[in-house]
Amino acid sequence: MGESKTLPKYFYLISKKFVAMNVVVGPKIGRKLLTGSYVVEDVMCSKCGEKLGWKYVETFNLKQRYKEGMFVIEKLKLTKKY
Repeated sequence: MGESKTLPKYFYLISKKFVAMNVVVGPKIGRKLLTGSYVVEDVMCSKCGEKLGWKYVETFNLKQRYKEGMFVIEKLKLTKKY
């Protein structure tokens, strides 16, 4: 299982409407997080390979099922260039 970092909620961008550009999704892996066990896919920058966050693929807890298909992206890793 992978590791989890505990950061305050405001450090994350959580969305089903995340428009991914220049990112790749890694293989499905099992990960134990604060709210239970999940199958997730890491989301990484396609240019440098930096891990940006993860995507929930499957949960084993019915109360957490709403997270399936959602992305969790660390806000500190996002940049916007004009």
